[in-house]
Amino acid sequence: MQTLSRVSVTTALAVTISGAALLAADLKISSPAFADKGQMAAKYSCDGEGVSPPLTFSNVPAKTASLALIVEDPDIPDQFKSQVPSGVFDHWVLWDIAPDSKGFAEGAGKGGINATGGQGFFPACPPDKAHRYFFKLFALDKKLTGVTIKSKADLQSAMAGHILQQAEMIGMYGPAKGGR
Repeated sequence: MQTLSRVSVTTALAVTISGAALLAADLKISSPAFADKGQMAAKYSCDGEGVSPPLTFSNVPAKTASLALIVEDPDIPDQFKSQVPSGVFDHWVLWDIAPDSKGFAEGAGKGGINATGGQGFFPACPPDKAHRYFFKLFALDKKLTGVTIKSKADLQSAMAGHILQQAEMIGMYGPAKGGR
């Protein structure tokens, strides 16, 4: 009985350690420029330089073949919903980021598309009030090279069934005093 008891304790300890290691290894996205749910500086907006904020990626799963990033604003005013029926403005849709990427320095994230049909990061530019900007990072089990991606919907379709983990953070930004 004592041997069985030691085996049970050892097994329970191994499961606990293993589970803790899995929890500690969850994919993360953060920024040295603002805290999650914190205020973004004007330089990441149309009130400033309009550069992409610095982003840090960590705890990327070992079997990741590529990363994808979606930055979106779900707070668009009703008067713009005829132009954006989903009610979500896509500020940046980026895919095939190297799995060993640690993120992007300020203004360094290049490529991808945005809801205007343009390329790259579209800066925060809320016309009415403070908006939330969701930064969503996806670890994928495959590269999307060769897949035609012209929108966030195309990327989401290509990622379906290939997401190993995902992480999210939110930045807040409001218009300059007096609005636009």
